[in-house]
Amino acid sequence: MIDVGKTAILLNGFSKNEAEDIRRCLSALYMVRVGEQPLDRDFGLDQSFVDQPLNIAKNLLALEVIKKTKRYEKRVEVEKIDFKFDEEGQMIPVVYVKKRGDLT
Repeated sequence: MIDVGKTAILLNGFSKNEAEDIRRCLSALYMVRVGEQPLDRDFGLDQSFVDQPLNIAKNLLALEVIKKTKRYEKRVEVEKIDFKFDEEGQMIPVVYVKKRGDLT
């Protein structure tokens, strides 16, 4: 099981206020399923990784997080994505982001 709602977002190189704003924006992006946002049906994560074998689910989720972060949060880029497991065995993504180099 994957719990995207518990996604850990680790930010590098931001002020406290900016980091809080980015974390809030990314959390909203990662918790919404594609198709749920009325005015932007592409906002959120495609849930096709659910019920896939673990190695495939990790790859599909990582690709989706990288793609959607790049599209919807122009201030950051994904450095890497790790996965940890909670006490109930649910996989929790850990997304490391840094300031985007080309803020244009």
